[in-house]
Amino acid sequence: MATLVTGGLGRSGRWIVTTLADAGYDVVCVDFTHPGWGIQGRENVEFRRCDLTEFGKVAHIVAEIDPDHVVHWGAIPAMGRTAGVEVFENNVMATYNVLVTAGRAGADIVAASSESAYGTAFAEEPWLPDYFPIDETHELRPEDSYGTSKVVGENIADMVTRKNGVKIASIRPSWIQYPNEYRCLDTRDDLSAGVGNFWSYVDVRDIASLVQAGLEADFDGHEPFLGVAAENYMDRPLRELIAEYFREVPETFDVDGDGSAFTTRKAQELLEWVPAHSWDTAATETVPDPQLTVD
Repeated sequence: MATLVTGGLGRSGRWIVTTLADAGYDVVCVDFTHPGWGIQGRENVEFRRCDLTEFGKVAHIVAEIDPDHVVHWGAIPAMGRTAGVEVFENNVMATYNVLVTAGRAGADIVAASSESAYGTAFAEEPWLPDYFPIDETHELRPEDSYGTSKVVGENIADMVTRKNGVKIASIRPSWIQYPNEYRCLDTRDDLSAGVGNFWSYVDVRDIASLVQAGLEADFDGHEPFLGVAAENYMDRPLRELIAEYFREVPETFDVDGDGSAFTTRKAQELLEWVPAHSWDTAATETVPDPQLTVD
């Protein structure tokens, strides 16, 4: 199963590549950089260098590999590190180029969207959603270039499925955490630090398994899926947190105890996926980072 993974040398991309390679996928890792000519990839992994914003180069690689699956994970991953216009241009053009060429090749696709598409993460002023838990049908209202780039990316996915009939899963991850490196826990003393996503998170291993589930599940067209841990990282009831910060709670509120502000019910039903990791154990786990090359 030839599987092209963009952004595979990135922090979370490495976990996705490793998970797929361990499951028997033949992964071609495509990134803006390269580990070095002559360096050998681990079993089931090889490398290509490509600027994803250049359509011709993307089309050439896709035609050469002729993939059965494409995981598009290459992007500028957040606001604040790069000029907003560059974030938007890079993410939109890369998504267009990868999804259009993958669709023409008849490949099934998993693409990285984000919880930021809802608009709360980088809002100028914090605001409450219409209801809790937030699901995939809640209106998307970003006011920043990153979140907007993800909304446009999902629109591109709609276009590609209409034209080519391929299956696309758009993954909306929460704040991705890594074993023994749960930075979200360092912000617990400041309620405002996590209000943008209502103190939600997800373990990188769960995102990797969700990507695999998106490739293997049987559904039609384009579907977005939230990737979020089952509970918030504050270890407090969500209703209490919302009331303390906003001084009000939406009328429709159906989250028990310290549950997450986002629901993964759709992924459970269509992909048979549930998050398997929680901050209370993963934050102190010693798990080595994936190695994509061999000595």
